[in-house]
Amino acid sequence: MKIEKILSYVDHTLLSPAATWEEIKGICDDGIKYKTASVCIPPCYVRQAKEYVKNQVKICTVIGFPNGANTPEIKAVEAKNAIANGADEIDMVINIGNLKDGLYDDVLNEIKLIKSVCKDRILKVIIETCLLTEEEKIRMCEIVSLSGADFIKTSTGFSTGGATFEDIALFAKHVDKKVRIKAAGGIKTLDDAEKFISLGATRLGTSRIVKIIKETPVEENAY
Repeated sequence: MKIEKILSYVDHTLLSPAATWEEIKGICDDGIKYKTASVCIPPCYVRQAKEYVKNQVKICTVIGFPNGANTPEIKAVEAKNAIANGADEIDMVINIGNLKDGLYDDVLNEIKLIKSVCKDRILKVIIETCLLTEEEKIRMCEIVSLSGADFIKTSTGFSTGGATFEDIALFAKHVDKKVRIKAAGGIKTLDDAEKFISLGATRLGTSRIVKIIKETPVEENAY
């Protein structure tokens, strides 16, 4: 697969709590240069970043991040504020405790609420696969399929594990065809990226792919 194609799947990500504006600008510059799908950054930088990139790359941000334990109403306010500041895409974290308690309607209704705020903007639902049983993952495929959200996403990158090939294959088997798949967390190589894409992922949440491209000598870089 051509490097340009892989990069077009990448949400180039910097969500460290210590991220500075200079680092965020660097992520934005990379996103523009390498034509990534978006740059995924903390909510506090969305307005600055939107003004900085001048629509040359989409701005993605996170809500209920990274634990998902905020109330639905707070998540809705977060989403509304992010959109007002210029966010093009929203990645939300589900209430994992509600899922484990079997409160499936609560999980579904929360996602529906956030999607109603996002309207035509892309909403990705982070289910934190590393904390779930296979049964819970399948249940979340069903819930996201009913919710109107655009993507199901594996991970925050801030818990005990990231995306696995097995989870992406599971998603592809159980989500509705209209729901797209985002693999995030621990994508370390171009081979990993290609494998995730071949299994059904159409977004990759990672900072490492662009870093690999930047460190590759020009004569060896197909970009």
